[in-house]
Parts: sequence; structure tokens; C-alpha cells
Amino acid sequence: MNLRPKTLAWVNRHLDSGERVVKTATLHGGMTAEMRKLTIGTQDAVTRHLVLRSFVDAFYLRNAEEWLTREASALELLGGTGVLAPDLVAVDPTAAHCEYPSLLMTHLEGRSVLDDEGVETRAPLLARQLGAIHALQPVERPQTFTTLTTPESVVVPKAGQEAAWAAAIDVIREPAPSYEGRFLHRDFQPGNVLFDVPPSHPDEARIIGVVDWSQPSWGPADLDVAHCSTNLALLHDPSWGLRFAEAYEEAGGALAAKPGERLYWLVRDALSCSEEVDLWAQAYQAAGRTDLTTSVLERRLDTYVTGLMAALG
Repeated sequence: MNLRPKTLAWVNRHLDSGERVVKTATLHGGMTAEMRKLTIGTQDAVTRHLVLRSFVDAFYLRNAEEWLTREASALELLGGTGVLAPDLVAVDPTAAHCEYPSLLMTHLEGRSVLDDEGVETRAPLLARQLGAIHALQPVERPQTFTTLTTPESVVVPKAGQEAAWAAAIDVIREPAPSYEGRFLHRDFQPGNVLFDVPPSHPDEARIIGVVDWSQPSWGPADLDVAHCSTNLALLHDPSWGLRFAEAYEEAGGALAAKPGERLYWLVRDALSCSEEVDLWAQAYQAAGRTDLTTSVLERRLDTYVTGLMAALG
């Protein structure tokens, strides 16, 4: 069954009477945590599915308690809203009961879709869903966003256009623009959005839910838009970076009024990706996009950053 003994006992304590775990399957795509789909059944039939999220990698364990606590709080908040997300079942952020820090939640049917085909249909849906997230007004605001990238930490691609990158790095040397605070997901991108896409009618795609709520924050809507823009630029084509910002506004979302302010957030996210291109490539390939090698992503990121500076710089 592949569930560790203490973790299995913990899961069992949160099942209904007569239920048991009858099957487990690994879910791919997560960069920071081990994800398993649990099939829950009785003696007579399968009844439902749950998802177990466990932090097992030593590099991420140091943040596990904070991230799982924040995710549990976010899932409880989202339960009473129009934003579709898993329901929280239980959380063990300090591994008091499990072998590793873990969170148990309901399973959402649907799948992340990273293929180029149909992106024209999915991008507006992503923009509309992100606007709904930003419209939330929680009684207790999550912590203010953080950004770790500095001018010194940016990694310029070997064949990158040096002048454009130097200008982009200069952008983030400036203080962050003022902003109107919004509730942020902080990792909103196609890999964390589950779709139902009818095979015979891809234009009728719909969003089933949004997952991975470990980093909810309070900050500018531009920051979430920028992160999704970077992902779309690398997944599909650099032109999708600015196109997604337009789709977000068309869906009713409000971004920074001045081009220079928008540029700051778009560039900041793109430059943060430069530090982890290998990890992004690994995540995309694990999700089925084997064509997205590190070198491909570096070229697309270079084209995207250069395009941002030309359009808004």
C-alpha cells in the first residue's frame, strides 16, 4: 500500500466508521512535497478519494510546519467561498502523529493541463479564477507577501541578451511600488489548477478547482498575475506573458495603473525564475512536457524578459 505505518494509522483515525484505505497512487507534478491519492472504501465498494500531502525532503522540511499550517487555514477559509478548492480533513504540521509533516484533504476530480493545444480557451478561465481569488476578503488577512530575489541572485542565461537583463535587474533595484492589497495564492499557475476538458469539445473546458495553498499572502494582484504570466510564457510562448495580464483585466481584474509599476512585478517574477530554471524544467517534464528542457526554458525566459523590457521598459 506504500503508506508509512504511523501515517496510515493517522489517516485511519480521520476516516468514517467502516472505511479503510484500499489503494494508494503517487500524484506527480509537486516540487516540494510527496503527494498521494488515497482510495477510501468499505467492504462493499469504493466510496471516495483523499489526497495526502507529506513533506519528506530535508530541504523543504524546515518550512513544513509553516506551509502546512498556512495551507490548512487557507482551505478552511475557502470552504465558504466561491473559490473551488479541496476541503481540509486533517493536518499534522509537526509530525506529532505521522512519520513526516502531513496534510489530508479531499480529492478534486480533474487534471492540470499543460499542453499547448487549447491554451487560448484556458487562459481566460485562469484569469477569471484568479480574479475570484483576489476578490476574497478574509476576516484575518494572511501574512504579507515576501520576495527573495535580489539583483545579485539573478542568473542571466548564458546566451541571454545582456543589455535587456541588465535593465531588468535595474528595475528590481528600485523600491517596490505602492499597491492595494489583495488575497493572493502566490503560486497560481496551470500546474495548480485542475480542469475538466471534454476530449471531443476542448473549447468547453472548465476549472474544477485550485490546489497547493501553502503560500497564501496579502499583496498586489500584479504579483499573482506575474507568476502565472511567467509560467504561461515558459510553457507555451513568451507572448503569453503580456497576453495573460490583458486577459486578467478583461475578466474584471485591476492591475497597477502605471506601466512602470506593472513592469516591476512582471520582471521580479521572471527574474526569480532565472534562479530555478532547472527545477521548473524538472517539474514540467514530470508533468508530461518532456520537450521543456532547461535550455528551452532559458531561451523562452530570455525572450520573455527582453519582450517585457521592450513593451513596458
